[in-house]
Amino acid sequence: MLSSKESELVKAQNEVIGILFEVIKRLQANIDLQDEGVNIIIETKDSELKDKKNRLDEITNERNKNSEIISQLLKKLDSDQ
Repeated sequence: MLSSKESELVKAQNEVIGILFEVIKRLQANIDLQDEGVNIIIETKDSELKDKKNRLDEITNERNKNSEIISQLLKKLDSDQ
C-alpha cells in the first residue's frame, strides 16, 4: 500500500503529465494552424487573398488563444515546484 507521501507524489506526477500533454497538444495545434495559414497564402493569388482573410484571422486568433493557454499552463507548472 502506498504511503501518504507516495500517494501525493503520484498525484503530482499525474498532474504534471496532464499539463505537459495539454501543452504539447496545443503546440501541435499551433503548428498545424501555421501550416494551414502559410499554405493559404502560398496557394492564393493576390486578388483572392481578401477572400481568405477571414480564415487567416481565425487562424491567428486561435493560435493566440493556444499560446495564452500554454503560457498559463507553464506558469502553473513553475509555481507548483
